[in-house]
Amino acid sequence: MKKLRVTVNGTAYDVEVEVLADTDQSGYYGYESTNVLNAPPKPAIPSSAAPAPPPAAAPAPAAPKAAPSAGASSLTAPLPGVVKGVKVKEGDSVAKDAPVVILEAMKMETVINSPVDGVVSKVHVSVNQSVQQGEVLVEFS
Repeated sequence: MKKLRVTVNGTAYDVEVEVLADTDQSGYYGYESTNVLNAPPKPAIPSSAAPAPPPAAAPAPAAPKAAPSAGASSLTAPLPGVVKGVKVKEGDSVAKDAPVVILEAMKMETVINSPVDGVVSKVHVSVNQSVQQGEVLVEFS
C-alpha cells in the first residue's frame, strides 16, 4: 500500500492506494500535479503553420410544421409535455378558468384552464400527443 495525498478543488485528501503492478522501482509514476481546471490550453497547431479556417456555422434547425398562430382567443401550452386529457370538444361553451387540457411533464400532471369565457371553435390536440411550449392547444370564438 502506498499513501498519497490528492488535492481536488483545493481540498487535500490522504488516500491509501494498492499498487498492483509497479515496473518502475524508482517510485516515480510519470504523473505531474496539475490543476486541470486552470490549465492553459495547448496549441492545436504549430505556430509556424497557417491558422485553421473558422468552423462552419451550424445549419439552422428545420422549421416546425405550420401551426396556427396564437391569438387572444386561443390556449397555448405553457410547457412542453404530453396531452393526457382533453376536457372539451368543438362547440362546447366554456367559462374562464374551466379545465380544458391536462398536460403531463416530468411525471407531473398540469391542468390547463380556459383563459376566456367562450365557445370552443377548434381543438388542435388529442390524447397522447406531444406538444411544445407555445403550441396552440384550443381556439375559442
